[in-house]
Amino acid sequence: MIVKRSTQNILYHTLPIVFWLLAGLVCALPWFFHLSPLTSHLSPLNYLPALFALIAVMIVHHIPRHGSAIEPCFRIALLLGIAAYWLPSVVFLVLPIWVYLIYRNLFNLRVFTATLIGLVTVAIWMMVFHYLSLFTFPFSLTKNLWNWLPTGSLLLAYIASTISRQNLRVR
Repeated sequence: MIVKRSTQNILYHTLPIVFWLLAGLVCALPWFFHLSPLTSHLSPLNYLPALFALIAVMIVHHIPRHGSAIEPCFRIALLLGIAAYWLPSVVFLVLPIWVYLIYRNLFNLRVFTATLIGLVTVAIWMMVFHYLSLFTFPFSLTKNLWNWLPTGSLLLAYIASTISRQNLRVR
């Protein structure tokens, strides 16, 4: 289907806005269902995993085509490790990131090692802080699964808006 240039220009600017507005609506859903037993510990800090995961995906997206992915993967592992304090299952986002790096031919043993070193660094610091009784350590992967709504919606909005802007670019 061929789209006129003016329609393409309108879609180029409005589709990302629609995606981000939908993500904002999904992020607000836990506040509407505050009386539910699932959201009894609702706090603005529970949105930090979504922010950290979004920053991690942005870092991955901005790795140059023929550049090194070692340092960005270390930063991504640090961000996802810190986000794992509030949402432990967010650590598994490393797997799709590795698949994306394999797709772009940026994945190698050094990238894998840098990611593992970043995750181990956060784990060691979490154990130190837990030993010093600065905070409690979450022991369950199913803790706060309600936080996946904002995390997933922000990630999907970023991915969808990036794809739509790339495909609707005026050439």
